[in-house]
Amino acid sequence: MKLIEALEILRKEPPEPSDAFRAFLASGFEPLHLQTFLTAQLRLAFPGRKTQILSGVYGDFWGNLDRLSALGADVGILFCEWSDLDPRLSLRSLGSWEPSTFPEVLSNVRARASHLVEVAEKLSRQTTVVISLPTLPLPPVSFTPGWHAGALDLELKAIASSAGAKLALLANVKVLNSERLDRASPPGARLDAKSELAFGFPYQLTHASVLAEMMSHLVSAPTPKKGLITDLDDTLWSGVLGEEGFDGVFWDLEHHSQSHGLYQRLLDALSETGVLLAAASKNDPQLVAKVLDRNDLILSRQAIFPVEAHWRPKSESVSRILKTWNIGADSVVFIDDSPMELAEVKATHPDIECILFPKDDPQALLELLHQLRDLFGKGVLSQEDGIRRESIRRFQENVREFEGRDGKLEDFLAQAKAELTLNFSKEPLDPRALELVNKTNQFNLNGRRYTESAWQSYVKQPDTFLLIAAYKDKYGPLGKIAVLAGQTRAKKILLDVWVMSCRAFSRRIEYQCVAELFKHFQVSHIAFNFQATTKNGPLREFLAQLLGMEPRAGCELSKDEFAAIQEKTFQGVVEVPNG
Repeated sequence: MKLIEALEILRKEPPEPSDAFRAFLASGFEPLHLQTFLTAQLRLAFPGRKTQILSGVYGDFWGNLDRLSALGADVGILFCEWSDLDPRLSLRSLGSWEPSTFPEVLSNVRARASHLVEVAEKLSRQTTVVISLPTLPLPPVSFTPGWHAGALDLELKAIASSAGAKLALLANVKVLNSERLDRASPPGARLDAKSELAFGFPYQLTHASVLAEMMSHLVSAPTPKKGLITDLDDTLWSGVLGEEGFDGVFWDLEHHSQSHGLYQRLLDALSETGVLLAAASKNDPQLVAKVLDRNDLILSRQAIFPVEAHWRPKSESVSRILKTWNIGADSVVFIDDSPMELAEVKATHPDIECILFPKDDPQALLELLHQLRDLFGKGVLSQEDGIRRESIRRFQENVREFEGRDGKLEDFLAQAKAELTLNFSKEPLDPRALELVNKTNQFNLNGRRYTESAWQSYVKQPDTFLLIAAYKDKYGPLGKIAVLAGQTRAKKILLDVWVMSCRAFSRRIEYQCVAELFKHFQVSHIAFNFQATTKNGPLREFLAQLLGMEPRAGCELSKDEFAAIQEKTFQGVVEVPNG
């Protein structure tokens, strides 16, 4: 982003009224253009919200951290450079560079790096903290020539690296990836010595722009994609199955097909983090099954579900896969080596992200692997991530088997021995709740997203209730799949938050949640803080069924109206004792 583009973004005020998003930028240098870039990037990340960035006192990095603690911002954005760890590592200081001072420099840097970890841990209890560790080159302090790595340089970088590893383990703390920063902003083009000496702003504009963009990604935490649908021939493996036979396709170095093996290796890793994988291929299904059963396949056969192998259009395969997964096309990536197949799928499913597999370009393949990490990456892994794939497979396979015996879905649900566990406790605050709220699109009451501090502030209000629902049946657990939050006023519930995982669709869990709200709080009405979005059609349709009309903001359902619907639920209910 150019500076003029950032200024143009800042001239456009968000529509009123808008929720304020307050960030505190903590640095030891004068933030100047960095603050401009960062504000613009956060405006793009949080459209419709008024973004305000406060900065502390110039030259007082550690004092600014204390100010952040007292401010209560939505997020703390920390830029720690070498000068903040010891002023002798700054161009603006004339402290000694004599070798005799090196032990003292190392001692100071080690102590302040340790202090940074301690402060970040305390700050993270009240707000999200994102940190950029030193990005600027060290001044020529060491007595060795520039091509010779001296002990001082290496030890300083080791201290920073060690502090970063400790910070990364802290809940609610995110550390900027220095390797990705190196790719986007070459280390030799970051420092602006003239600006540093004249104004106290040490960054080239391009470096400030890249830093602001990457830090805004850490702050906004883009919702990861949920599923990947892959082609097979010349994508998952090298070769055309119908021509080469099931033992004539490869994915290894020996057969000059290592790119396909690397692709499989990444898909296998993504599957372990809960990403759904499926195949859509114009192929002989029996031959496909034989390849997927090969012992040398890197991608686990169990990771791919469903497998659509036939000769009909791939857009039809994608439609069936989306229905099986119960997720929207906007949450899915489709990868194929044929531009024509990509175009055909995109025409039917415009929201899906279509990516060409670069079968003959190893460098482009490496870029694709990085891109997939970005699209599907998440900050932490939850228990639910590990069971998502198997829960969908078990449910769909058993439903199909039951329907194959002319059984009805209601009969299947009745014999599934389902159990819904309800937890109304707010302490300790379960991080899974915010994760579900911020990544759920389809069954979402209003599409509102929360920062960590805003969510904590909302939930900890004395009159706010929080309900987290977990599900399991005889086919296995789904984990925590629903979050409801709101307030009670006299005989009415004001429901602000209601999200439910796509894995829970078609099991009548949504009806059970409404029934339990009426029962638990002994209220006569539930008012829904509903807002239509481009993606929450399933929630809108459900409310329309309950209300007998299209839902609107503040629409209400009475206990008597709900009882008259008489939709049968199939779960036994267990309520976790509060406290």
